[in-house]
Amino acid sequence: MASFAILCPNAFDYILNKTGNMLIRYRPEDVCCVIDPVTSGKTAQDILGFGGEIPVVSNFKAATEFDPNAMLIGSAPQGGFINEQYRKELKDAIQYGCDIYSGMHQFLNDDPEISVLAKKYSITINDLRRPPDPPHFSKGTWKNRKVKVLLVVGTDCDTGKMTTGWEISKRLINQGKNVRFVATGQTGKMLSGYGVPVDAVVGDFMSGEIEHAIDHVGNGADLVIVEGQGSLTNMYYSGVTLALMHGAMPDFMIMTDEPGRKKDVTGHPISTIREVMQLHLDLMKNFKESQFLGINLLTLNMKKNEALDEIKELEQEHKMPVTDLIRFGDGGLIDSIVQRLN
Repeated sequence: MASFAILCPNAFDYILNKTGNMLIRYRPEDVCCVIDPVTSGKTAQDILGFGGEIPVVSNFKAATEFDPNAMLIGSAPQGGFINEQYRKELKDAIQYGCDIYSGMHQFLNDDPEISVLAKKYSITINDLRRPPDPPHFSKGTWKNRKVKVLLVVGTDCDTGKMTTGWEISKRLINQGKNVRFVATGQTGKMLSGYGVPVDAVVGDFMSGEIEHAIDHVGNGADLVIVEGQGSLTNMYYSGVTLALMHGAMPDFMIMTDEPGRKKDVTGHPISTIREVMQLHLDLMKNFKESQFLGINLLTLNMKKNEALDEIKELEQEHKMPVTDLIRFGDGGLIDSIVQRLN
């Protein structure tokens, strides 16, 4: 059984450590500690509001008190490269005997120093972002697809798309539905064990890889849920978002948003939910009719009454279910999906 030390120096918060936070939220029994010198001495509960007494320590040397056998790079910096601080901690972990799980664009199995060290200590390096080889090109199989597909999208990066997709999957499975989850990033792949790191795929093959993944898991399913990435209105990542959407060719979509966010992660003024929803529908209509079934919000930084007021306003404005699945439960969102599957 894995006992993870999560590496996220200077990045342990509810957004920057999104891969590590997923493990803390959904598999806390597998996490022995978090490594972050800035918040050292606190607990996961102190920082995130969940995770209980998982301790935060300053470096890997301090982490050895909890006897980890694996290290996960929990943060996801822009560009996906490790710096010297990460490198030192990774080397210490390898020499201690930890397998490494990395979602960086910089593949550690190809790193001359780290890969040689891993072989010396008989350590396995898991590069979660390595794309499929050989790649898969689009075939247009969506035209004859029997299974329904739901894609989670957002007004920006880091609006909770992976969490939303996973929560919907769990809740539908609990209702007896045969649901398959297709991860499209390192976080979802780490959680589900299956998926395509779409932002690491050569552009010509992005949509084909998503199409292939849906075909691979969709047989006999009631619904395939595809994790979203980026945003159509985010100038850094819109290319990945569009390729993912046209690879999934979704029947349904769920929008995600963090209320109160004025600028996206590029520093540009953020678009409204309505604008982003309409953009998705316009880009789909040349292929098939798709529809939004609801909105899931990330309200972690809002007071409860403010968040509930925001939910009520958005429901009135968009005439569809709105909730924060983590904080306030289904809120009609799950029923909205189930109705389309019956």
